[in-house]
Amino acid sequence: MMLRSRGYRLILPVALGAMLAISCGGSSGPAVEPGVPTGALQLPDETPPALPAHCGPGGGHTVVPGVLTVAVDEQGIAPWVIDNDPTNRQGFEPAVAWTVAERLGFDGNSVSFVRASFGKALESGPKEFDFAINQYTIMGERRKNIDFSAPYYAVEQAVVALEGSEAAEASSISDLEDLRVGAYKHSSSAFAVESVIGPDDAEIFGGFSDAVTALADGDIDALVADLPTAVQIAETMIEDGVIVGKFPAPNEVTEFYGLVLETDDPLTLCATIALEQMYDDGTLEKLAAEWLAVDEAIPPLS
Repeated sequence: MMLRSRGYRLILPVALGAMLAISCGGSSGPAVEPGVPTGALQLPDETPPALPAHCGPGGGHTVVPGVLTVAVDEQGIAPWVIDNDPTNRQGFEPAVAWTVAERLGFDGNSVSFVRASFGKALESGPKEFDFAINQYTIMGERRKNIDFSAPYYAVEQAVVALEGSEAAEASSISDLEDLRVGAYKHSSSAFAVESVIGPDDAEIFGGFSDAVTALADGDIDALVADLPTAVQIAETMIEDGVIVGKFPAPNEVTEFYGLVLETDDPLTLCATIALEQMYDDGTLEKLAAEWLAVDEAIPPLS
C-alpha cells in the first residue's frame, strides 16, 4: 500500500500515553523488561499540578544557568525534525521541546540546542543537556542509566519494503522470518526485529541513512521503523516504497516516547508536569495531528 498524503490520524496513542504514572523516574519506578512499555495505561482523573518554582530559569537546575539546553540527534529526520534544524520549531519533536520550554518559563532567547547521538544520550553519568528528545522509547533497561519524563507520544512499529517484492506481500510476522530484515542500531525497531520477528538474517545498521540505503539498494528485503518514520521512508526517501503493515499488539500502542534526563534530575518532575499539562489541554494531540498524520489506516500484521 503506497502512502502519499497526510490524513490518517495517529493522535489517539498520544492521549493514552501521556499519563503513564511510573514512567518519569529513572530510579523510582518498578523495573520492567526491555521493550515493554512502562506503567499502566490510564487516563488522568484530575488536573495536572502547577509547576514548582524551581522549574523556571531562576531555579538553578539547568546545566547553563538561566538557559534550557535541549539535545537532539546529529541527524534529525522528518516528520520528527524538519530540515534537521530544531531551532525552526518545525517537526513534531522541536514543537514539543519548544512548548515544554515555554511551559517551564524559558523564552526563545533562553533555549539552546546541542547535538548528542542517540546512544550517547542514554549513557549514565552527567549530561551536557537538560533533556534530550529523539524518539527515546521508555524501557526499563534504559532507566538504569537515565531518567525519563512522562511520555509525549505512543507509537507502533511498521515494516517498509519495495513494491512487488516478496516482503511487500507479507501479511504476518512469520512471512518475514526467512527474509533479510533490517533496522538501525539503538532503536526500538532493532529490538523488535531481533525479538519479535527473529529473522535468520537480521541486519542492524549503524545509522538510519545506512538502513534506508540498504533497503533502496536491495541489500535487505524489509526495514522496520516507527510508523511515522516508516511512512516518511515509503513516501519520500525511496522509490516504490510500501508500508507492508504494522506490528500486532494487544492494544492500540506498543511503545512510548519520553524525554531523557540525567538520573535524579530535579527537572524530570518539571518536564513531566509540563507534558501532563500539554496532554490535559489538548496541546499534544494538536501537535501530533499537525506533524504525525499519514494517509490511511495501516493493516496490522497477524
